[in-house]
Parts: sequence; structure tokens; C-alpha cells
Amino acid sequence: MVEQTQVARSKRIQRRTGKTFHVATRLLPKRIRHATYVLYGFFRTADEVVDAEDTGPPAEQRAELDRLRRAALGEEPTDDPVLEAFAEVTAEHGIADEDVRSFVDAMESDVDTDRYETYEELETYMDGSAAAVGRMMTAIMDLDAETEAAALPHATKLGEAFQMTNFIRDVREDVVERDRIYLPMETLRRHGVSEEQILELSFDANVAAAVREELARTERLYEEGVAGIKYLPDDCQLAVLLAAVLYADHHRLIRDLGYDTVSTTPELSFARKISLLVRTRWKWQWNKDPEAVFHEVCRGFDGTRDRHEHGSRGSGVAQSD
Repeated sequence: MVEQTQVARSKRIQRRTGKTFHVATRLLPKRIRHATYVLYGFFRTADEVVDAEDTGPPAEQRAELDRLRRAALGEEPTDDPVLEAFAEVTAEHGIADEDVRSFVDAMESDVDTDRYETYEELETYMDGSAAAVGRMMTAIMDLDAETEAAALPHATKLGEAFQMTNFIRDVREDVVERDRIYLPMETLRRHGVSEEQILELSFDANVAAAVREELARTERLYEEGVAGIKYLPDDCQLAVLLAAVLYADHHRLIRDLGYDTVSTTPELSFARKISLLVRTRWKWQWNKDPEAVFHEVCRGFDGTRDRHEHGSRGSGVAQSD
């Protein structure tokens, strides 16, 4: 049984490091919300092994991640309350060991991988860093086998969408703080952008075109991800929908900046988050179709414009971030 002190500690981690996701998490029912705090606490603990300011040398990082992996899977005892709680949640909800390993393996790849040649390579990384997170979130909702099978492909795409939004938004931060470039190198080259230009944080129309291409790809992922919210428990759908709305709204900011995430890092204000929360809840009160509400609230979204232009509003599935 996960103790309240363990939940509280994980909640503090999420409130400090995942402010956007925290707003949406608070709408989940208690039975899911507490487990979500625990999952997020573990995700951040593993992530900070390689991304914190005072990380050790690569060999130490790998050793620490290996320790986290074994503790998370219950293969060795731990006195870390976050890891202890995660192991209990994993056992209680039948979270697949494969997803836990995949997530930690992705964190380990950050130790020595800082460029991705193709989107397919980046997608392989995201299977652990993002898609596995979506699958774990689905697991704690305890769906029946048939519904889970229908929901999982969409949860995978939504996890990738969130991750891609972060990558596109944080180009400057990833270069300055981690010397990493997550935009696929082939996308940059296709638009005449060199690795050196990104490292020098030099923005021009070519960079804008590369960012715009990845933004469009990401929005197709949102289409696929949001299409699966209807399979989730009724009392979880609004929270997941709001998370999608909040992350996707960064795309509006990026467009307003002319696709420049090299000179600055766009960030939603607290007032904007509350405004989106109110608007999403209001729309949801009158229409329980997640796709329709998503596109009604996210009016700056490319997929939304396409739907309005063609007069279509059903439950069609596209693909994006």
C-alpha cells in the first residue's frame, strides 16, 4: 500500500518540475491521481540522473540508472520513498516490466546520444521516453482487456505528441543546458540548416521551415492520440483531454514567435493555463466528444483549421506530434 507521505513527495516533484501536467493531473479521480503522482516522481528521478546540473560522469550515471531500474522492478530493496512507491504501484496495476525497462533505457541513452539522424531514430528513443509513459498511464486506469487494446495505440501516440512538443519548444534549452539537438538532423538538412547553426542558436527562415515541418508532424500525432481518449474511464477523460489541450497550446505560442524556439523558449502563463482549463471544462459540460472539444478549444491548431475549412467534424484520425 502506497503511503500518503510517498504520494506527497511525488506530488511535490510534479508540482515543481511538471507544472503543465500538474494542472491536468489534479482533475483525475483520487484513485488515478495518486498513482500518477508516483509515476511522475519516478520519471523525474530517473531523468535527473542524466539531466540535473550536478550529474556525475557517464559510468556513474549508468550505474545509478541500473540501480533505479532494479529497485523500480522490485529486484532489490530500496529506502528511496519515490522508488519504493513506484515499485508498489507497478505491482498493484500490473505495469509491464518491459515498459519500465524501456523508459530507463531511454534515459540511459541520453548519457551518450545527443543527436538523432532520422525521425525513425527519434521515434525509437521516444518509445521509452514517452510512449512507455502513455502505456503506464493507461495501465493504472485498470481498463478491461478489450478496451485497453483499443486505447493503447492512441496512448502511445499521445505520449509521443507531448514529447515532441517539448522537443520543439525546448530547442534553445536543450542546446544551452545539454548540448543536445532533438530535431532530426535529416529535417534540418532538408531545409538547409546545419548542426552548427542550431548550436550557435542562429535563427532564420530555414530554421523556421524545419520547425514548422516537425510541428505539423506532431499535430498529426495529437490527432491520433486524442482519438483514443474516448476509450478511457469516463472520470479520466477530461484530465487527459486537458493535458492534450495544454501541451498543444504551445504550438500557438510557437507560431506567434514565427517558429523561433532557438532565440527563446515559449512558456504558457499561469493565467493562460487557467483560461484553457475553464474553456475545456465548459465545452466538456455540453459535449463529451474529446476530439470535438479538443479542436474547439485549440483553434490555432493546424488540424483544426483543416477540419473547419473542409466542414468536417467527426472522429476522423490523422497523425502528429
